[in-house]
Order: sequence, then C-alpha cells, then structure tokens
Amino acid sequence: MPEVDPAGLASANEDLALLRVAAREAGAIALRYFGKNPEVWMKGGTSPVSEADYAADTYLRDTLLAARPDYGWLSEETADGPERLSARRIFVVDPIDGTRGFLDGQKFWCVSVAVVEDGKPIAGVLECPAAHETYWATPGAGAFLNGKRIQVRNIPDIAELAGPKALQDLVPQAWQRRLKRTAYIPSLAYRLAMIAGGRLDATFVKPNAHDWDIAAAELILREAGGQLIDSHGVTPAFAKKKVSHGALAAGSGEMLAMMAGVISGHAG
Repeated sequence: MPEVDPAGLASANEDLALLRVAAREAGAIALRYFGKNPEVWMKGGTSPVSEADYAADTYLRDTLLAARPDYGWLSEETADGPERLSARRIFVVDPIDGTRGFLDGQKFWCVSVAVVEDGKPIAGVLECPAAHETYWATPGAGAFLNGKRIQVRNIPDIAELAGPKALQDLVPQAWQRRLKRTAYIPSLAYRLAMIAGGRLDATFVKPNAHDWDIAAAELILREAGGQLIDSHGVTPAFAKKKVSHGALAAGSGEMLAMMAGVISGHAG
C-alpha cells in the first residue's frame, strides 16, 4: 500500500512526476526561442533575462500552482514575497539556468525545478532540451539521466575541476599538480549535474548563488553520491527567508574535503 502523508500532501514521487511533465513542456517552450535572437533585458544592469525565460516561467508558475495551489513559489523570474514562507512545500524554479549560454547558442542550459520541504529538496528535475538530457531525483531513490541511474566517479589521478579561477588558484599546491581546469560552463545547475553523471569531478561556486540555481541539482548530486557544501561543510538549506549563499564547493571524497578547506579560508 502506498504511504500516505498525514497532512494529505502528495508523495515525493507524485511531485516528481508533476515536475517532469512541466519541465519537459517548459523546455520545449524555451527551445522555440533558442537560436532565434529573443528579446533581452538586463536585470540590475548586468544579468540578462530574455522573453524565453519569462515564457517558460509563466508556464511553470501557472501549471505547477494549478496542480498544487497550497505550495509556495520561488523563482528567479518572479518577484519574491513573504507568503511562501508559510507554505509547507515550495516550488523552487529557474526557468532557464544558464541564460548567457542560451543566448550565445550554447546547448548546456536547463530548466531547473524542485519541490522543497523544510529546507530540503524532495523532488528535483533538470530538463536540458538542447543537450537532449533530463536529470531527476528523489531522496533515497537515486539520481537518473534519461532513465539510467548515474553516480559520481572515483576521483582520478588527474581530476577535472570547474568554477571561478580565483578559487581554483587557492587550491593547495599538492592538488594543483593533479588538476585539469575545465572551460567555463554558464549553467551552474548543469555543472552540478555533470559531477553527478561522472563527467566532471568537482566545481567551486562563487558567492551569491541562489536557491533556484542549485536546489534541484543539489538533490541530483546528493543522490549520485556527491555533495554540495558551504564553508562549514554543511549542505545549504533552501527556500528560507534568505535565498542566496556564500562560496560553495561540489564534488566527493578527499577532493571535496580539500575544497571545503579552500572556501573556509583554511586551505593548507
């Protein structure tokens, strides 16, 4: 018999099914604008947002909240409000993570959607239509890419590291000789998914990443055997009052332990 939540909430699997369908359609919407020179505006003078972002965001907001009207809403492209803090579960959404790459015609961007409860994602999906990839996870059930289970790889002799050069330069010398620095990947969510899928070993995350960038990807990475941690070695909590974070590190094993030292300012 299926387990019934005493509060009458949907199961994580039911929420995952909803997210997968909605993310697939939002990805299709965004794809219609891909390579077609969509209209672009600048947020805060530095961050681009396009009509594709807004179209995908509107679809996700209308669809997801119609299905779960009692859930809260937190999205990069929707004005935030305090009312979401009273909801037990919250949708955390980035309609296009990696907008700069999207606008440049790069294929590594994705629709990022998660359901968060008590600060932790209970369902997460990354829909990456230009790359023909869909990642998803729920707690304790593993992480998947296009239906196949994925996991982080054992750290090789020469490890591939992504993220800001300023943080990579702080890696201890003994590790520097073991590193291959990867080219810039505009989508942070996709970078974390690459670690989960064994195509990248680790990444630093510069300060000011937001919940919508990382909530879904954090769950996928965790279920694949990796971690995303802050300077205290703790996984961030999501959908709280503050939705941005300090420097973070993502990876696994001894390499992640070393990176935690870097972002805490105590690297040897």
